[in-house]
Amino acid sequence: MESMERLKHREAWQDFYRGRRVLVTGHTGFKGIWLVKMLSYLGAKVAGYALAPPTAEGARLYQTLGIPSLLARDARGDVRDMESLARAFETFQPEIVLHLAAQPIVRESYRDPVGTYATNVMGTVHVLECARQTESVRSLLNVTTDKVYENKEWCWGYRENEPLDGYDPYSNSKSCSELVTHSYVKSFFADGRCAVSTARAGNVIGGGDFSPDRIVPDCIRAAAAGRTIKGRNPYSTRPYQHVLEPLTAYLMIAAGQWQQPKLAGWYNVGPEESDCVTTGELATLFCRAWGDGATWQTHTKDEHAPHEANFLKLDCSKLKATFHWRPRWHIAQAMQATVDWAKAWESGGTAGQVMDGQIRDFWGVNY
Repeated sequence: MESMERLKHREAWQDFYRGRRVLVTGHTGFKGIWLVKMLSYLGAKVAGYALAPPTAEGARLYQTLGIPSLLARDARGDVRDMESLARAFETFQPEIVLHLAAQPIVRESYRDPVGTYATNVMGTVHVLECARQTESVRSLLNVTTDKVYENKEWCWGYRENEPLDGYDPYSNSKSCSELVTHSYVKSFFADGRCAVSTARAGNVIGGGDFSPDRIVPDCIRAAAAGRTIKGRNPYSTRPYQHVLEPLTAYLMIAAGQWQQPKLAGWYNVGPEESDCVTTGELATLFCRAWGDGATWQTHTKDEHAPHEANFLKLDCSKLKATFHWRPRWHIAQAMQATVDWAKAWESGGTAGQVMDGQIRDFWGVNY
């Protein structure tokens, strides 16, 4: 059995994932595209199961980066469709499942709560059930969110043993997804055949996020058009981190629990406390990194706007102690990397090369 000391080194990931069959749900989304690229570097045989990319820009990115050519199987389907998902499992026979597929936007969850719960709760049930019925699956990671906790607006970071009770339909549906996972672990995976964990990641930034109602994509769209950025909730504190931080942690958890099932559990994945900044501070960092006279101003608050938490931090001590994991990029560096990618994309040039370079720089490894 390979030691966790070896697993913490970036070079060991290629050894572990090379030739492994990995199924990624939600592979056409922002985080999914980065994850497919990372797994391709590591020599994994990757299958994707997802709906079409959620935005026109995302669809163009998916093709521009050549994601289809990196996949052993590129299946289109909805995690709410159990029959379709089961076919994907049966055909690919994955050894590792990384479940990212979700309805991830808080404001969209207010517009479509039923669809949000159906995707985030029953979609998770379907993934877990397919894994239960597929003997090849040895490791499964369900990606949730930092918003699963009952947010008491206090200054301390939430720990994995805090109560789960997300406020809005998105956050609450992810709390339910956690509880579903816990039940399946106790009811069906106690025999140790498949190790299962959840990862509760903080707010993620990085190149290739074209989502509506997110601060950094909104900043990029405004700055690229020469408009003043409108900041919503500028005093809200969030655990922002570059997309490479949680994705690397996901890979580490999935590999680690395969080799040592006792490591399976529930893990926060977020930045150091010093990198938890307000939305206004994040907008200022963006303007500084973008240059070209970019500015932001506070957007007049809509009295009818849905509830959003004002203060949220994560305590990641468990992940650090168990996997010797540490965040690598501070928030200013994470923002600079995001802007570098966005400018390359906006110029119609080298976004793919920038992405490749950022993965290599982050891992400190040449592939």
